[in-house]
Amino acid sequence: MSETQKSITPQGTPDDVIQKQKSKSKSEWGLVFSKFRRHRLSLVGCIIMLIFILTAILADFIAPYDPNMIDPMAFEQPPSKEHLLGTDSIGRDVLSRIIHASRVSLTVGIAAVILYLGIGIVLGAIAGYFRGIIDTIIMRFADAMISFPVLPLVIVMVAIAGNSIYNIILVIGLVMWPEVARIVRGQILSLREQEFVEAARSIGEKPLSIIFTQLIPNVLAPVIVAGTFGIANAILLEAGLSFLGLGVQPPDASWGNMLMDAQSITVLTNMPWLWVYPSLCIILAVISINFIGDGLRDALDPRQK
Repeated sequence: MSETQKSITPQGTPDDVIQKQKSKSKSEWGLVFSKFRRHRLSLVGCIIMLIFILTAILADFIAPYDPNMIDPMAFEQPPSKEHLLGTDSIGRDVLSRIIHASRVSLTVGIAAVILYLGIGIVLGAIAGYFRGIIDTIIMRFADAMISFPVLPLVIVMVAIAGNSIYNIILVIGLVMWPEVARIVRGQILSLREQEFVEAARSIGEKPLSIIFTQLIPNVLAPVIVAGTFGIANAILLEAGLSFLGLGVQPPDASWGNMLMDAQSITVLTNMPWLWVYPSLCIILAVISINFIGDGLRDALDPRQK
């Protein structure tokens, strides 16, 4: 019997140690869900976001008009029975454009976060587990990325790559991963010497298998919180890019490019329906996501009872 196996004998065989860790993780996630349900604002945020998501999915069915259809008899028309939220400067229905814009804005927010979480988790886990030169290279590159302000860096990269929705998702994902990598690395450094990792090594699991099957599942709690807040940041980034003319391009609608009309003093003062409703959607989405993030952070904090 090897020294590693002897050291874990009081806790059982290596397989027993690994199974106990998995059972512990499952029970902890059940407790997290129970705590999250008691956070009222986070539940409100979930309901609002569910409405936005369903709206985005069912946009083709619930929008009263085609978002790009021009009504030549309804230029800059205020809210009415025919157009509940009014029309824009070329006669397109504002409500229909807001509904379809939710699909674009939420897609950018969610897809960009999935991309940068994937990059950050993998690179952070590899850096934390292997340490040494690999850790130094990955984390120094992450530090260099963090040293640049996010918005100017995104603007430059989008200007170079092009302002399609796919490029926007790719750029946001490539810019925002370092924070996640640092979180994951810190967690992995504290977990790599735990008994369940030693047990996995003792039964011959390879390093990459240990990283993906044993370590990453145990660092998801702070990553989920970071990803939740990241969705709000990605939505705001897309809105800012679109407002500046670097995001989703007309005639496609996003909440951000619908605000481009607000650059006119005439629109700001005389046609508030063109900018108030898209602004409210951005505000509601961001606040709701932050409520959800607060609830998850409180539920996942081991100091909270």
